[in-house]
Amino acid sequence: MEPATGRLKLPRARRRETSLRSSGALGPAAAAGIVVALLFAAAGAAETPAIEPRPVEVPAVMVTTPRVEKALADTPAAVSVVDKAAIQRAQPQISLDEALRRVPGVFIQDRANFAQDLRIAIRGFGARSNFGIRGIRVMVDGIPATLPDGQTQLDNIDLGSTDRIEVIRGPSSSLYGPSAGGVILIESEEPPVEPFLNARVAAGDYGYRKYQSKAGGSVGPLGYLVSLSRLEVDGYRDHGRTENVLLNTRLRFDLDETSDLGLVVNVVHAPTADDPGALQALEVDRDRRQAAPRNLLFDAGESVEQQQFGFVYRKTFGDDDAVEATQYNGWRQLDNRLPFTEGGSVDLDRFFTGGGLRWIHSGRLFQRDNRLMLGFDVDAQRDVRKRYDNQEGSRGALVFDQDENVTGFGIYAQNEFRLFRNLDLTLGIRYDRVDFDIDDGFPTDGRDGGQLDFDHVSPRGGMMWRAHPAFHVFANVSTSFETPTTTELANPSGGGGFNPDLVAQTAVNSDLGLKGVLPGGIQYELVGFYIAVDDELIPFEAPDMPGRSFFENAGSSRRAGLEVSTSVEPFDGLTASLAYTYSHFEFDHFRTADGSFDGNDIPGVPHNQVWAELAYAHRCGLYATWEVFYAGHFYADNANSVRSQSYTVSNLRAGYQGRFGAWEIGPFLGLNNLFGERYDDNVRLNATAGRSFEPAPGFNVYGGLSVGYRFGGS
Repeated sequence: MEPATGRLKLPRARRRETSLRSSGALGPAAAAGIVVALLFAAAGAAETPAIEPRPVEVPAVMVTTPRVEKALADTPAAVSVVDKAAIQRAQPQISLDEALRRVPGVFIQDRANFAQDLRIAIRGFGARSNFGIRGIRVMVDGIPATLPDGQTQLDNIDLGSTDRIEVIRGPSSSLYGPSAGGVILIESEEPPVEPFLNARVAAGDYGYRKYQSKAGGSVGPLGYLVSLSRLEVDGYRDHGRTENVLLNTRLRFDLDETSDLGLVVNVVHAPTADDPGALQALEVDRDRRQAAPRNLLFDAGESVEQQQFGFVYRKTFGDDDAVEATQYNGWRQLDNRLPFTEGGSVDLDRFFTGGGLRWIHSGRLFQRDNRLMLGFDVDAQRDVRKRYDNQEGSRGALVFDQDENVTGFGIYAQNEFRLFRNLDLTLGIRYDRVDFDIDDGFPTDGRDGGQLDFDHVSPRGGMMWRAHPAFHVFANVSTSFETPTTTELANPSGGGGFNPDLVAQTAVNSDLGLKGVLPGGIQYELVGFYIAVDDELIPFEAPDMPGRSFFENAGSSRRAGLEVSTSVEPFDGLTASLAYTYSHFEFDHFRTADGSFDGNDIPGVPHNQVWAELAYAHRCGLYATWEVFYAGHFYADNANSVRSQSYTVSNLRAGYQGRFGAWEIGPFLGLNNLFGERYDDNVRLNATAGRSFEPAPGFNVYGGLSVGYRFGGS
């Protein structure tokens, strides 16, 4: 660890994009025809190759997940990086699962129900939620997407302008605070030096249509990137339509040679996201595409409006010191209709704000290289939550009204010390406090307000031994601290206030890993982990309110697993990649009025999952990618009496990316679920009346076209 590597690197050198694309609106048949024609016609016409084959000598990959820039090979933790090609190239760009299914230790559900949001689990953290993301910390361009109570919204993620994603697999509360059972860092494309414009249009089965325009460039010290997209999906199942418009803007102003100021602005307009609901197994057998009857009766679904902006200021002081300061603000309005009468229409107005400051110093300690980081984060949210009766899709009488205020404060320190030339030690610690305050504005059913406070100290220790360029050994002990969210604290009695029986979930993670690059350019990572979890938060549904989850604590649970990933380029242009995860998660002690679940599998995560990919990119600009994903069976309830079946899904994508003078063109075609596998896109946990299953789409086709222009290009 050279002292200079401790600097918080500023984006002084603006990267020139080598493959900026846009697209055009076509039906699948037309898109397929264009793809086939251009694949054969354009190979010799392109003036500049758009896709270069990967060299055998693998370049160093840098990551920022340790909250400083650091080589991936030297990071003492299980970290994965997903690049721009995997995120954008010929992808439908609908949800994060397209990019993250290649990451070992990550299991994703609910890709097709936009009213319930994507469910992401990292080593089991997040699996408990029947909707949305819990237990995982998400950051977008340095701004938290996770609220202080632990809820995460992904409405503002624009995959069409996302450059890279980093994933920390395992508890990371010592750096990132509460609800950091895993961490996902999403980075938008940097504003480029060379101005450009492009447009991308895609269309496909089940009414899929996506339109995007993107522009970027620099004017003096100001760099900009602006992306505007519109998504429409009719849905595989009845009552599954969605529509949203997303604006994503990233500005960077170079103040001087040592500092810059970044601005991130997101605007989301999502007027429609219908919820088809979950089905019983017999209903799935009869008609996979039907919606749950109650969801049709009550017109279940949601609409969302959100605006958010944030600032990131960075400055270096010589070669040894750097500071970074962030500040963000956001507003969100949610109208949610649930499939039951009493309190089944939710109106939520939310304001959230926060910021943080961190300082990094690189120098010498006891004549050894040393890097010290100190920082703090402050976050707050204010929810004005009202519930009305749902009168078969129409808003009825007000039955619930309360203000929910959550504030979080965390202070942390981490030190990296080079004990020997090839051995680094990392120690970190963080203190967090999260305060909940509820003011009941509907006292006719009794005054149900109150306060609830959580605080926790999260230590962490890590070691990296660079035994050989091909063998980097790391060991890590990390922790997580997770409060229930405001929705999870809901009182199962149906009134306001808190669930008096819920406490925070804590975990201690130990992992041992090996990573490196073998002869022939074979990159690999092998990690074994063991996690002890106390007071695990478990969902259940009340019989009289199907579709609404409440929560309880399990006494303790244990998680053990193995994660393997590797990639190799056997010859120029062809890359083979593989990721395998073995998970054995079980309740150690969990007893309720319904019985003892000691020794049962924790629901929601399969024992085995495998992802494999062959990707080929020719110098002329032609490319194709074939991926296969397998997930083993898992249980949908604490008693392990309801089981989801295993499945294997295969997807194929192909296209061409070429440049003709200042113009760029990129037709593409995608074939999803090639062999028509019948499987469940989502499995709801501990659901009432056996309504656990949300069927996934069968074989489907999409295609599109991107067209771009570079000003000053040749």
